[in-house]
Amino acid sequence: MKTTVAMVLAVPMLLGSVSALAEGGKYHGKGHDGDCGGPRAERGVMQSLDLTDAQKEQMRSLRESHKAEMRDNMAQGREAMKANHDKMQALLLADNFDENAVRELAKQMSDQQIERRVSMMKQRHDMLNILTPEQKAQYKTLKAEKQAECMAKWKEKRSE
Repeated sequence: MKTTVAMVLAVPMLLGSVSALAEGGKYHGKGHDGDCGGPRAERGVMQSLDLTDAQKEQMRSLRESHKAEMRDNMAQGREAMKANHDKMQALLLADNFDENAVRELAKQMSDQQIERRVSMMKQRHDMLNILTPEQKAQYKTLKAEKQAECMAKWKEKRSE
């Protein structure tokens, strides 16, 4: 039973780790180099591209339309996280361990994480499709350079 409870608690952490690795192992939390992941790094790469005024306006428009959607998603996500936490606590404190209910909750939590990731990637896809093929090639090169730079910083910090 202890093993199963440990697994239930570890699933959300595992999913977070998997999603971090899917992003190239970049950490997006506070206290990390601001230019190594997250929106600030993405903005820096995008600003390095020679976007036309029309492209800049399209990007601005997409960002604005996504803001409202992101606010709604954040509110729903917080509510879902609270509900999941409450369900998890109820399952952990129950007299008998209900493995099927735990599995269902873990699956539900995984599905919610997948939906958030898909939504985020759809938004990025929409923005990147504003670029010309040449700009996409330049973007790919700049992202690879930035990732190599960040990995070098990360390795340097690990060796200290």
